[in-house]
Amino acid sequence: MKRFLTSTALVAALALPATAFADAHSDMDPNAKSGGNITISYKDDVATLDPAIGYDWQNWSMIKSLYDGLMDYAPGTTDLRPGLAESYEISEDGMTFTFKLREGVKFHNGREMTAEDVKYSLDRVTNPKTQSPGAGFFASIAGFDAISNGDTETLDGVKVVDPLTVEITLSRPDATFLHVMGLNFASVVAREAVEEAGADFGKTAMGTGAFKLGEWTIGQRLVFEKNQDYWREGLPYLDSVTFEVGQEPIVALLRLQNGEVDVPGDGIPPAKFQEVMADPAQAARVVEGGQLHTGYITLNVKMPPFDNVDVRRAVNMAINKERITQVINGRAVPATQPLPPSMPGYTDGYEGYAYDPEKAKEMLAEAGFADGFETELYVMNTDPNPRIAQAIQQDLANIGIKASIQSLAQASVIAAGGEADQAPMIWSGGMAWIADFPDASNFYGPILGCAGAVQGGWNWSWYCNEEIDAMATEADSMTDPDAVEARLQKWSDVYMKVMDDAPWVPVFNEQRYTMKSERMGGADALYVDPVSIPVNYDYVYVTDVQ
Repeated sequence: MKRFLTSTALVAALALPATAFADAHSDMDPNAKSGGNITISYKDDVATLDPAIGYDWQNWSMIKSLYDGLMDYAPGTTDLRPGLAESYEISEDGMTFTFKLREGVKFHNGREMTAEDVKYSLDRVTNPKTQSPGAGFFASIAGFDAISNGDTETLDGVKVVDPLTVEITLSRPDATFLHVMGLNFASVVAREAVEEAGADFGKTAMGTGAFKLGEWTIGQRLVFEKNQDYWREGLPYLDSVTFEVGQEPIVALLRLQNGEVDVPGDGIPPAKFQEVMADPAQAARVVEGGQLHTGYITLNVKMPPFDNVDVRRAVNMAINKERITQVINGRAVPATQPLPPSMPGYTDGYEGYAYDPEKAKEMLAEAGFADGFETELYVMNTDPNPRIAQAIQQDLANIGIKASIQSLAQASVIAAGGEADQAPMIWSGGMAWIADFPDASNFYGPILGCAGAVQGGWNWSWYCNEEIDAMATEADSMTDPDAVEARLQKWSDVYMKVMDDAPWVPVFNEQRYTMKSERMGGADALYVDPVSIPVNYDYVYVTDVQ
């Protein structure tokens, strides 16, 4: 979901016919103390802990701590490394990946993990019956089309060689494949646990991760307990993590100030941000980090008048992005394009559509809307999103567009965006895109590509340009290590063409601020971890244990 480094590690790996890694635990903290419990708060409850299903702010890092995949990232970074795979080999054509699994890794039920579990997990996440929102990430594996069409229930491209070796063959070159193997959706689960729990597997949650589920009281709290048999020796440091749900962010902040909460999972409430940062004692407990995030307005190209590109360009010029960043106390920088500045493929020097309401009016008039028009702007109903929507509404009114605000629960906004004729405009705040993995492709396929412009999809602009789609496919096929720069240029070209079509108004790239209690230890990067969002629970610790 969030990244702030580069993704060239994958391409470098593809340069080698065989790549092996030793896990020397260089990431262990010599100052860390084992033991203790921490408390994390969230406003919203957790819907599921099934790694094939879970895909939201609350459960992403929870699932990371309960399960492992073949690939992983060094804590606090976007540096790829093996996880459950001890080593891997890549064929010279980049189409076949052979993973050697670690010996002796145990599920929380005590059974040793094998290559059969890897195959089962990949078959399960891609099977339409699972209804995984991440199934499409695995489209490059041979046999994906057959399983997604319901013709089979196994991926032809995933072969068990022996109990500790699995071979994965692709149907096409995929420069992002190792990143995909590091996603939560690629987590390894135990067949017997899934079959025993059935539809309730997301409530039982059993993997190989650093923590195991100890308690879950729906609507109140979850307790994760240390996995004493975890394969990474010495981890986790904490004995347990308690997640309390149903707490408003302002209440959570007060509880942190009173020593009752260690991390407010929803962050610092916008209304309290300046107050917190003005207090040296509180500001000292705040960690700031970059993230691969873009907040944007979608313009539904299927709904008039947004089917007119000049109207979409005019809207882009009407939005005062600098002013909107002030609504969130300057915790972001104005965006010029879909990719955030720290993402490889970002186009340096591109200024986008400059704020120019007078030119926007002229363009609207030339498009046949001299008197403006009426439309609707959908927005998630949690602060600060309604206030941002009001700022957008004012900007649009300045050029003659009357936008009524539809302030709804998150689920209702998502549902409206997934229908071609429901939401002419959506402010993405609270649901704005944060990259699943650190590669430019992840900002395209799900939210701007033709594959995402389907009922229930995340491409809420319903934008589909087949020519650009072909360019994106070509970029993702460039696995040659000598083509790194050429691939990034290709992605830059993709996004520049998208901006010319203007299905979005990129508004800002938000920074992340995590506040923690005085007793929390560990590197700052762990509290703005680009992968284990918002906190890498496996590596943090408390300083007040004996």
